[in-house]
Amino acid sequence: MTVMSDTVLQAAPATKARGYWATVGRRISRDKVSMVCAFVLVLIVLSALCAPWLGLADPYQGSMIRRLRHIGTPNYPLGTDELGRDMLARLIYGGRLSLIIGILPVILAFMIGTSLGLVAGYVGGRLNTAIMRTIDVFYAFPSVLLAIAISGALGAGIVNSIVSLTIVFVPQITRVAESVTTGVRNMDFVEAARASGAGPFTIMRVHMLGNVLGPIFVYATGLISVSMILAAGLSFLGLGTKPPEPEWGLMLNTLRTAIYVNPWVAALPGVMIFAVSICFNLLSDGMRSAMDIRN
Repeated sequence: MTVMSDTVLQAAPATKARGYWATVGRRISRDKVSMVCAFVLVLIVLSALCAPWLGLADPYQGSMIRRLRHIGTPNYPLGTDELGRDMLARLIYGGRLSLIIGILPVILAFMIGTSLGLVAGYVGGRLNTAIMRTIDVFYAFPSVLLAIAISGALGAGIVNSIVSLTIVFVPQITRVAESVTTGVRNMDFVEAARASGAGPFTIMRVHMLGNVLGPIFVYATGLISVSMILAAGLSFLGLGTKPPEPEWGLMLNTLRTAIYVNPWVAALPGVMIFAVSICFNLLSDGMRSAMDIRN
């Protein structure tokens, strides 16, 4: 019996253990809501990138004769705006600026905030106090008011909008990064790296960064939905993109006077902002659940 059991064990193929990120990928691929949201986002991003090759009308060319056409009008499937410009073309081309202004500040804040939080959480002491107390100053102001104040001080423009939103999001990501790093710095593998003679920069870059990036990345993904809304709000107030550039927030501003004449066309930029924001939000929730392997 013992010989037979040994033979069976030797004949059984060795199964390779699935890694952490492979498990996360498998879990999120089974989340139908996350996959639908990812598909919608990829479709919007690809359509914005490939807009010049889609055979769309000129998003800048208008005509007062065909202004405020309704949805379903021949040659204008989504109608026209207050200046007679094709809404479908302006929505797709507008996705370029809207996505850049919405996503780029989060990427910049992710890099800056992760670096500050990693240093503050690992070094601790007075440096931690100096960084975190400086970060706490920004929490005295709501995100919307802080973004409006910075954009108003810098002036209207795409670059200034990106700078103002980056400043708004850096404190939030820094706080999360510092909290995660503080929980990791006393683990056994960090102590082993210290005992082996590795320097602080090497420990943070090689041993700790990979272990803290996951939660920070998930949190930053959730901030993209907030960034999209804030960016659209700045453009709506005249602090972001300038006319005649197509941008969803600016389009909402220019179409607000036509809401009683053609409300469905006037609501289309808001629908795009809502769709992208909710997709990023749901995708972030799916990633958070997939990364929590204990559940």
